[in-house]
Amino acid sequence: MNAYQQKWIEMLKAANLHDWKIEPLGADILVEMPHVTDLKLIRDNLPEVIGSLSLDIDEPKQRLQFIFRNGHENFEYLLNPTEEDLNRP
Repeated sequence: MNAYQQKWIEMLKAANLHDWKIEPLGADILVEMPHVTDLKLIRDNLPEVIGSLSLDIDEPKQRLQFIFRNGHENFEYLLNPTEEDLNRP
């Protein structure tokens, strides 16, 4: 686990989100939420929340993918994409 990924995990865990499981998954971060969590609401607000939280991270920025699951559906959010990510069809 790299320092940037570790810092994100620490920050998310410090938010004490009830029944959310936050852990590394390879070079990514897996966020498992209770099955009643509205993923559309999370997805719609995520860019603003991630943007404000990222201001508190002093580690050098690296590619980081968040994987959000609620037991019924999932989505991914990519932070700091690489050139390869941006050029994928």
